[in-house]
Amino acid sequence: MTCFCRTKAVRALLVGLVASAAVVLLCEPALAAPQEADPDYRALPFISSRVVMWIIAELHLMFAAFVLAVPMFALVLEFIGYKTGDKRFDQLAYDFTKLLSVSFSFTATLGALLTFGLIVLYPALTKYLVKVFSWTFLPYVLLFFFEAVFLYAYYYGWGKFSPRVHLFLGLMLNIVGTAIMFIANAWLTFMNTPSGVDELGNLTSLWDAINNYIWMPINIHRLIANMAFGGAIGAAYGAYKFLGARTMEEKAHYDWMGYTGNFIAICALLPLPFAGYWLGVEIYAYDQSLGITLMGGTFSWLFIIQAVLIGNLFLAANYYLWLSMSRIAGAERYRRFIKYLLGVITLCFIVWATPHSLVATVEEARAMGGSHHPILNVLGVMSAKNTAVNLLILTTYVSFLLYRRANKDATVSWARTGNLVQFGIFAVVVIFVVFLGVYGYFVDAQTRIGLSQPQVFSVLFAMVAVTVIDLFLFRGARKRGEIDWGRIPARAQYALFFLAITFAWLMGLMGYVRAGMRQHWHVYGVIRDTSVDAFTPTLGFAGLVVSITVIIFFLFIAVVFFLSGLSSRKDWAERTKGTRRWFRRAKQEQSDSTLSVEAS
Repeated sequence: MTCFCRTKAVRALLVGLVASAAVVLLCEPALAAPQEADPDYRALPFISSRVVMWIIAELHLMFAAFVLAVPMFALVLEFIGYKTGDKRFDQLAYDFTKLLSVSFSFTATLGALLTFGLIVLYPALTKYLVKVFSWTFLPYVLLFFFEAVFLYAYYYGWGKFSPRVHLFLGLMLNIVGTAIMFIANAWLTFMNTPSGVDELGNLTSLWDAINNYIWMPINIHRLIANMAFGGAIGAAYGAYKFLGARTMEEKAHYDWMGYTGNFIAICALLPLPFAGYWLGVEIYAYDQSLGITLMGGTFSWLFIIQAVLIGNLFLAANYYLWLSMSRIAGAERYRRFIKYLLGVITLCFIVWATPHSLVATVEEARAMGGSHHPILNVLGVMSAKNTAVNLLILTTYVSFLLYRRANKDATVSWARTGNLVQFGIFAVVVIFVVFLGVYGYFVDAQTRIGLSQPQVFSVLFAMVAVTVIDLFLFRGARKRGEIDWGRIPARAQYALFFLAITFAWLMGLMGYVRAGMRQHWHVYGVIRDTSVDAFTPTLGFAGLVVSITVIIFFLFIAVVFFLSGLSSRKDWAERTKGTRRWFRRAKQEQSDSTLSVEAS
C-alpha cells in the first residue's frame, strides 16, 4: 500500500508539473502566431465542448475543495491532541488525512485534463488569459510542487517526526494550499468582474486584474465552503466505516469521526450565507446588470432551488444532532424542546423557499390578479428570506447548545443568572431580527438591502456571546454520564450521506450560477462568446449536468474510500492462511460428526 501511494504521489506531482508547463509551452506559439492561423473554438463529436469542460471543471473544483479543506481541520485536531495528550484526536486527524493521498492524485489529474481541454477546445480564450496572467504561472507551479512535498511529508511523516515538526508541516501545507486557491481564484473571478485592463482588453495592471471586485469575497466564501464540504465528505467516510464496522470499538471511533465531520460542516455552514451576501454586494457594486441577472432575472428561480437545498441541509443537520442525543445520558430532559425547534425550522424553510413570482398559466394568473400570489407574495421578498435564514441559523445553533450541555449540570453559583442572560440575548436578537424584517417592507430597496447587515451582525453577536457565557457556565460541570459513542441508530449515518450529497449538488449548482451570469461573455465585457454554445443553458439542462457530475464525483469518492481503507486490512497471505485454517477446522468437525453418527 505504501509503495502504491508513493507511486501515486510521484504521478500526481508529474501530472501537475506537465499540466502547468503545457500552459506556457503550448500557448506561447499561439501568442506569436497570427490570429487567423488558429480557430477560436474546436468542437468535439457527439457532445458539446462546453458540457465536457463544465463537468471536468466541476469535478476538479470538488476534489480541490476537499483536498484544501481536510488539512485545515486535520491540523486543528492534531494540535488539540498534542496540547491535551489525548491520542484519540491524533488518530482522528490521521484518519481524515488518509483520504488525501488518492484525492490529491484525482485533483491533479483533473486539473491537467482541464488545462489540456482549455488549450485544445478554447484556444483564443486560453491565449488571452495566459497573456493577462502569465506572471502568476511560475509561482503557481512552484506552490503546487511545494504542496505535493508538504502533503506527502505530512502524511507519511505521521509519527516519524517530532510533534512540533509535524505540526509545522501541516501548517505549511495549509498555507501553500490556500495560496494556490487564491491564485486560481484570480483567474476565475477576472472572467466575471475584469479589472486592470483597458477598453480593448489590454493589461494595464496585473495587481488590479488579480484584486478585482469579487476576488476577496470568493476567497473567503470558498474557504468557508471548502470547510463545510470537506467536513461533510469526512463525515460520510465516518458513516461508511461505521456501517461496516464489526466491533463496538470500531463503531465508537467512526461514530465520533462522523460526528466531528458533521460538526465541522455545520459550523462552516452557519457563516456561509453571510459570505454569500458580501459576494452579492460586490457583484452589484461592479455592475448592477450582473446582479439583476443573478437575483432577479434568469437565475431567480435557481435561488429557490438553492433555498430548498440549504433548508434540507439545516433539517438533516438538526435531525442528526437530535438522533445523537440518544447516546448521551441526561439528554432526555431536552427532548421536549425538539418539537419547537422543528417547528421553527420548518416555518423558516417554507418562508425561505417561497418564490416571489409564480410560474402560472394564463387562467391561474388571472385568478391571482397577476404573477404574484396575493398572500405568498409577501413571503417572497428579501426581507422575509433574510429573516428566515437568520432564524434558521440561530435555531441550529440552539441544537448544538442543547447537545453540548446534554450530560452536564452547571455547578457555578450564578448558573441560574447565566441561563437567564443567555435566554435574554436570544430573545432580544430574535425580536430585533424579526423587527428589521418587517421594517424592510416600509422602506426603499436600497435601505432594505442595507438592513441585512445589522441582522447578520446581531446573529453573530448572539452566537459568540452565548458561547462565551456557556464556556464559563459549564466549567467544572458535573457530568450525568459519559457519551456512549457507537450507540446511535443507523439512520443517523444515512443523514450524513444525505448531507454530503446535498453539499456536492449545491456546490455544482452555484458553480453554474457563477459562470452563467456572464451569459454570452467569456470575460464579461471584454471577450464575447461567439461559439455555438453562446447561450444560457436552461435550468433543467443545468440540473441534469450537475446531477451527472455529482454521480461521477461520488463514484470517484467511493474509490477513494475503498483505497483509503486498504491500509487497515490484513495482508492477503495472512487472510488466506486464516481462511484455510477455518476451512480445515470446519472440515475436521464435519468429519468427526459423521464418524460419531456412524459409530452410534
